[in-house]
Amino acid sequence: MRLLLVEDDKKAARLLTRGLLEDGFIVEVAHTGPLGEQLGLANRYDVIVLDWLLPQKDGLSVCRDLRLHGIRAPILMLTARDSLPDRVAGLNSGADDYLTKPFAFEELLARIHALLRRSELSRPPVLTVEDLALDSSRHLVTRGGVEVSLTPKEYAILEVLMRHAGQVVTRTRLGETVWKDEPEDLANLVDVHVSHLRRKIDHGDRPAMIHTVRGRGFRLGGCAA
Repeated sequence: MRLLLVEDDKKAARLLTRGLLEDGFIVEVAHTGPLGEQLGLANRYDVIVLDWLLPQKDGLSVCRDLRLHGIRAPILMLTARDSLPDRVAGLNSGADDYLTKPFAFEELLARIHALLRRSELSRPPVLTVEDLALDSSRHLVTRGGVEVSLTPKEYAILEVLMRHAGQVVTRTRLGETVWKDEPEDLANLVDVHVSHLRRKIDHGDRPAMIHTVRGRGFRLGGCAA
């Protein structure tokens, strides 16, 4: 699970990161509002932990702008503000949950896992684009009702493309989502695996679904560019 932590207190961020890593999360950290928003827009996260009081841009504004840009990852807001109006403002900005400081790490972890469970339940088990279907509950991909056998990396790439059907997904975003350990020559790895995936998905006389958008990345569905 990939988590974005936006916290300006560097000592607190280090401690939280250490505990989250021990729990199995892949953690990226931002110490300012603009950087947190930039990362949140550029990458796919399973959950975002966002402090309210941040330099340059407060967490409330970051949360609101992420939602305006269509980011649907669960957001847990952290703050020392504990009045009812503040809690309401945090939730109305688009946050899914609200945790007041100081807090026990165990409670933070429990709330994160609760948000993840809720997020998984809200995701459709079957993604469909035209005659292409991805059944996440059975880890099964079909096109025109015929099963398509994919490697784990190909499946992961296809899932990202299908969740953003009609949109351009950059090589960087695909690479960082699928290869979380960020190996060298990531762009070439992405190209090779997308090429293999395209041969399987667009096999034979089927209309092409995976398009290369020159200089940008890839798009599932729509016309080539």
